[in-house]
Amino acid sequence: MKDKFNRKLQDLRISVTDRCNFRCRYCMPEELYGEAFEFLKKDQVLSFEEIIRLSKIFVNLGVNKIRITGGEPLVRKNVSHLIKSLSEIDENLDIAMTTNGYLLSKYASELHDAGLKRLTVSLDSLHNEIFKKMSGKNFDVENVLSGIKKAKSEGFENIKINTVVRKDVNENSIMDLVDYCRSEGHILRFIEYMDVGTLNSWNRENVVSSNEIKELISEKYNLKSISKNYSSETSDRYTFLDGSGEIGFISSISNPFCSNCTRARITADGKLVTCLFSNKGMNLKALLRSRKSDEEILFEISNLWSLRDDKYSLERSDNVNVKNKIEMFQTGG
Repeated sequence: MKDKFNRKLQDLRISVTDRCNFRCRYCMPEELYGEAFEFLKKDQVLSFEEIIRLSKIFVNLGVNKIRITGGEPLVRKNVSHLIKSLSEIDENLDIAMTTNGYLLSKYASELHDAGLKRLTVSLDSLHNEIFKKMSGKNFDVENVLSGIKKAKSEGFENIKINTVVRKDVNENSIMDLVDYCRSEGHILRFIEYMDVGTLNSWNRENVVSSNEIKELISEKYNLKSISKNYSSETSDRYTFLDGSGEIGFISSISNPFCSNCTRARITADGKLVTCLFSNKGMNLKALLRSRKSDEEILFEISNLWSLRDDKYSLERSDNVNVKNKIEMFQTGG
């Protein structure tokens, strides 16, 4: 199944909650999402049964990768039960999760046993004070590092570390993260600070480009470009000349990859969005709860994807202004 630009539907990201124990500045700033903020109520969030049903429909449409996100997915009770059910849909289904890692020490074992195949941890600094500034909470980075160590010991391989770099905030953390991931055998991904949503005070002047980061790393290490794992992979991949480690760069601002995007996203309240920068979505929850058949829902999804013409990042330079974009903690990034 292809959209208007001949892009297949292959990847599905499912947000299982809009709640998070962090308040990262680029996603859910504390001053806007404090104790008084009203998150979704239980009946407003997709149930595990609804998520599993939708996942089966998407697999029938050609999806071969499902990533569980949030908010923070590990704050959703019994999320490992969902992972187990998803792993039983198709033995070839690639099931991954993105987490901030704070609760990983507690849940790594059961996630691995449930069938989670790949793990990505968001980590923006190894320096405690910078980590606290980026995460918006008075948490120690050691809790995240312990979680990553636990996940590795449980059998997770090729753990990815995602790092968002903001100018004058965590630039000085770049090389420490490179050395850490290189020594521990983790795959490091640097992500350009993006204008997802409308409430994270994004400004292009705060973006540190992938090229700037590469230049900094190259002062210490020689990097060699390597091919993508698959054509729609968002990261430009590099390895060290001695072959010990991998670094990737996700450059939505400086080098958009809209032309190869094969991702759809389901928000925690059941909206299907076809672009990370969308301001609207199809209400799948309403279809599920109005007793529509799987065939009817599949038809609606197919129709939406066939009409898809999203290319926000390519148009950003043309000053296209999308108002009221869905926030990152709702789409899962």
